[in-house]
Amino acid sequence: MNTLSTYLVLKNAFFFQAAIGLSANILCLFFHIFSFLQHHKPKPHDLISCHLAFIHVLMFLTAVDVLPPNLLESLPFENDFKCKSLFYINRVMRGLSICTTCLLSVHQASTISPRNFRLARFKHKFTNNIVSVICLFWSLNLSLSSNIMLFTVASSNMSQTNLLQMTKYCSLSPMNSIIRGVFFTLTISRDFLLVGITLLSGMYMVILLFRHQRRSQHLHSTSLSPRSSPEKKATQTILLLVSFFVVMYSVDIIISSSSTLLWMYNPVILNVQILVVNAYATIAPFVQINSDKRIGDTLENMQSVCCQLLTS
Repeated sequence: MNTLSTYLVLKNAFFFQAAIGLSANILCLFFHIFSFLQHHKPKPHDLISCHLAFIHVLMFLTAVDVLPPNLLESLPFENDFKCKSLFYINRVMRGLSICTTCLLSVHQASTISPRNFRLARFKHKFTNNIVSVICLFWSLNLSLSSNIMLFTVASSNMSQTNLLQMTKYCSLSPMNSIIRGVFFTLTISRDFLLVGITLLSGMYMVILLFRHQRRSQHLHSTSLSPRSSPEKKATQTILLLVSFFVVMYSVDIIISSSSTLLWMYNPVILNVQILVVNAYATIAPFVQINSDKRIGDTLENMQSVCCQLLTS
């Protein structure tokens, strides 16, 4: 299979991925918005999940390389401004996805932590400052991605040389090695720190759940149900989500770092990176839908209402 056919296969795969991921995240987003309208004080978990779904929707909508060319050309702005704004928003959303997933993982760990543990004592302060933490994450990522606004240009701008093509429509102009090193160091430090915290909190939750399962088996050692216990299901869900998150973002960090440092562009590798970085955004809402009984009940109610309307 040659490079062009591989590129087209990857491009079609992303369109399919975007359709599924966008639909699932919009479903989660609307569900949480309706929940907020029904309750005066939303739960911290719902607030974080809603924020994560909103971020992933924007990630798909600002993927410049897959937007229809007619749509980009119809926007009443210069090509450079279109690239700067869309590419900047996409990079900010990528960083916020890492931050929010870390926040969700730490919140879940503090929720199931025993009362005599320090993490459980930290839960009250942590819960009351969720909005402040989210605002801090926005400020951090808006700042770390600010170099995109300065050095992003339209790929059609042939007046500059030595451009690093990041998408079909947008490129990075050469930047000072010191500036590039500073932003690279800050970004990679943020990514490794947050991915590491997410991995540690996931491992902590798995250990707690296994301990709880062992105690339950000891207390109810008479006849255990052949079905998987709720603790085991929760453990499997956490392992799936955290492991998938760590693997996908680790691959993304490696690809994006090597492309920036070596100043090399490969359309096939770029599309592999797009698939990888959006894989978590596609899987995460389905894990949330599967683990949140309220969403399943809402979907069943909607299905029954639709069936009644069709039969009447």
